[in-house]
Amino acid sequence: MADISNPRPMVNSKLLKNYMGRRVTTVVKVTRVEGGNVMGELPDGVPITVRQAPQHVAAQAQFVEVIGVVEGDRTLRAETLTSFGDNFDMTTYNELCQLSGTENRECFV
Repeated sequence: MADISNPRPMVNSKLLKNYMGRRVTTVVKVTRVEGGNVMGELPDGVPITVRQAPQHVAAQAQFVEVIGVVEGDRTLRAETLTSFGDNFDMTTYNELCQLSGTENRECFV
């Protein structure tokens, strides 16, 4: 059963700043893996750095779901990464992020 006691908002770059220090979820298009970091793009195309990311997951796919803590307006500290493969609709996911940041957010928790 899913744990809904501490919901994770779905975010793009516009929503990220609202959750400084909190857990969020997003999908990142991986552009490169370097050291313990993954560089990529958020659903709205803005660059992001994911720190402490498991490289074996990031190297497997072009798209990864990131659950992590917001450390800055373009930085997340990864808790988990899940491979979403090489074919993912970032436009639709970005639209979901936008909806989840409105008065409809209760529908996404």
